[in-house]
Amino acid sequence: MPSFARNISGGTSVSRGALAPRSRRGNTNQAHSYWRGGASGNSPAKVEYLVIAGGGGGGGQFGGGGGGAGGFRSSVSFAVSSGSALTVTVGGGGAGGTGTLTAGSDGVNSVFSSVTSTGGGSQGASGGSGGGAAGSDGAGVGSGNTPSVSPSQGNNGGTGAGIIAGRSRAAGGGGGAGANGSANSGENGGAGGSGTSSSINGVATTRGGGGGGGAYLTYGSAGVGGAGGGGTYGTNGSANTGGGGGGGVEVSAAGFNGSAGGSGLVIIAYPLTFDAAVSTTGSPTINTTSRAGYRVYTFTGSGSITF
Repeated sequence: MPSFARNISGGTSVSRGALAPRSRRGNTNQAHSYWRGGASGNSPAKVEYLVIAGGGGGGGQFGGGGGGAGGFRSSVSFAVSSGSALTVTVGGGGAGGTGTLTAGSDGVNSVFSSVTSTGGGSQGASGGSGGGAAGSDGAGVGSGNTPSVSPSQGNNGGTGAGIIAGRSRAAGGGGGAGANGSANSGENGGAGGSGTSSSINGVATTRGGGGGGGAYLTYGSAGVGGAGGGGTYGTNGSANTGGGGGGGVEVSAAGFNGSAGGSGLVIIAYPLTFDAAVSTTGSPTINTTSRAGYRVYTFTGSGSITF
């Protein structure tokens, strides 16, 4: 007589060794993993992602350069495997320089699986220096998109003037995800480079602006932060945008510190026709309505996701 496995949820019994149904029955509330054997039987083969690193901190007192935005990387077709836990790391923003002619610190990398966005660069320690580069972990004026990836993850910082007329310093703005930071204009600090817009979560949002360059405010003005989270003097880069921090300034021989860069984030999206992730850690926000027809996972802290 054949052996039978009992279906305690009210379905028909099946003999041991027979194939289990490929999906649970809609009216029985049976556990998904009971029928699937663990990992999802309808997991996505590809997902979209947005990975933004932490922004660099602005330079310190007396004309510090703006911090570069965190690296900005995205894709609409990234291959994933069912049952494998994928690491998510959200990088923090770099600190602003806190002394005379001191550099800020670089932003921290953000990671999704094999994809790494590089933390934004800080500026050099000389007065009136250039802005940090976006997506570059080297201090001072530098090239964005370092290490080089395609598409580019960031842009260059603007150049600074050093001492002007024996009295003033004006620094360059930090590079943004969408544009280079601007050089100083006379005794005015350069603006941070603009960020880049993404609609991965269903809402067009610009992130990754560079920090504004510092200046001697008695004679000029500090640069403004780039659109999309760049910090101005006294204002940090916005959280979860990867914006660079604003550079420190000088007022009547008194110096003021640079501002911190903004933290990054990681967003993952794929169509609702596929099952929800089997598990996540790090408490991402899960949204199925902001982008029609898509399931969107937003990480503002580190964790993991398993499809």
